[in-house]
Amino acid sequence: MMAVLLLSFLSAFSAHAALPGLFGNTDENASLAPMLEPLLPAVVNITATGKAQARSSHPLFDDPFFRRFFGDPDESPRGQQPRGLGSGVIVDADKGIVLTNDHVVADAEEIQVRLNDDREFAAELIGSDPESDIAVLRIQADNLVELPIADSDALRVGDFVLAIGNPFGLRQTVTSGIVSGLGRHGLGKRFEDFIQTDASINPGNSGGALINLKGELVGINTAILSRSGGNIGIGFAIPSNLAQSTMSQIVEYGEVRRARLGVVGQNLTSELAKAFELDSIQGVVVAQVVEGSAAEKAGIRERDVITHVNDVKIRDFAELANAVGLRQPGERVTVTLLRDGKRRTVTATLGKDDAAQQASGQTNEDAPASGGDSDLFAGLEGARFGDLAEDHPLASEVQGVVVEQVAPRGPAARAGLRPGDVITSVNREDVNSLKAFRKLASSDKKQLLLHIRRGRGALFILIR
Repeated sequence: MMAVLLLSFLSAFSAHAALPGLFGNTDENASLAPMLEPLLPAVVNITATGKAQARSSHPLFDDPFFRRFFGDPDESPRGQQPRGLGSGVIVDADKGIVLTNDHVVADAEEIQVRLNDDREFAAELIGSDPESDIAVLRIQADNLVELPIADSDALRVGDFVLAIGNPFGLRQTVTSGIVSGLGRHGLGKRFEDFIQTDASINPGNSGGALINLKGELVGINTAILSRSGGNIGIGFAIPSNLAQSTMSQIVEYGEVRRARLGVVGQNLTSELAKAFELDSIQGVVVAQVVEGSAAEKAGIRERDVITHVNDVKIRDFAELANAVGLRQPGERVTVTLLRDGKRRTVTATLGKDDAAQQASGQTNEDAPASGGDSDLFAGLEGARFGDLAEDHPLASEVQGVVVEQVAPRGPAARAGLRPGDVITSVNREDVNSLKAFRKLASSDKKQLLLHIRRGRGALFILIR
């Protein structure tokens, strides 16, 4: 068994949590079968086929995410081979629209959909979105059954749910559990708002359905957290609202058109919150406002703390990314923020998202240690600073001082400074020269809140 903590984009076999005798129904034969039976044909088996590549007889190696971690033990190509095995959900019977995961069909040359009655159809990939792990297929077939889509925002922790999959052509499997958590993120996708459930989700059920007790789709089963690839009661599903929003754009445009506010943000920590004199760590501090962006036009500034978008509370940057990125360019949103401790509201007309901006700072692990400067704050020891030269790439955009060298393993390095960083403010006061920086970052300060421009990105660093 593999002793790593594997985040597997997989799916469902055995029941993990049993439903109670349905809410006061004492009938010993109480069953969900009457609700499930007419819906099961809406969950289909998907086989995605690509060019020759190594394969293993173990079903885990048919999952693309699993192969990314462990490769494939069989090195001999065998012609056309399945690149992914998973499940899908029919959500529009008239048009033959099937929802599944992008990772199930990624890079496939042929996609086959097998129904519960053993009919098989070649599927057309209308489009996919790796950033949310959603793909939309179309099949030409009659007499299809669709799952109605529920409002996933109505889910609560503790709600009973059922996970349905169609793995490996075995027809449907159904497991039961509850909603263990909402708004989960950190699984490696740009847009995440996962439903966590303890309903068993195991190999082959990626793209299957998570439904409520009304028989409505509330999520697309996507991932498990596991040490071995098997289920340990921590599964994740993409909420139906996110999946439906993505699907609608793919069907209409053939792609997902996402909006952009135009800020580089940073999650608040307890230390940053204290430095900004805030009572809560919920919100996103604006580290950079992109020139010409919706944020700049709306009057959003660096050091503002965004707390709400359209009255929806923003607790961290992942929630801000979803609140903005899942909207259409041109939409108007109301942004609530804190500036110098005062609550403000601005209206922004969202622009088009070209790509996520990433902070990319230069690093130089071999930079020699510079001499200490007793006049500067002790946490800056090991760093050497200089004025921002006129030919510096950021000279036309900002004022500040450049971190010229950082001694490896010194206090400045441990604080997070890198060679090439440009410090634009200290303790929320702008820096326009090396002389001003030395005054603001003097040794008598209790702490330093530095605003850093790093490559195309920006961030705040707190040094105590």
